[in-house]
Amino acid sequence: MGDVNTSYVSDHTKWIDEQLKNNPAWVEDQKAGRALWWDKKQDVQTSAANAESKLPQKPYPYDVNFYSE
Repeated sequence: MGDVNTSYVSDHTKWIDEQLKNNPAWVEDQKAGRALWWDKKQDVQTSAANAESKLPQKPYPYDVNFYSE
């Protein structure tokens, strides 16, 4: 196939790395934000209730002429 250049670093990645180097407290802020919004324990009963309460989606919800109620 050919050689893959794995040494490329995008400008955005370079900028982020520079910002994190200049602001080391951001790493802890990121961890706190992730814990606040994403890292949650899952409850099996709640997940099952949420799955059961879902309604099937209609085939194409954006077609204004599709609904015949």
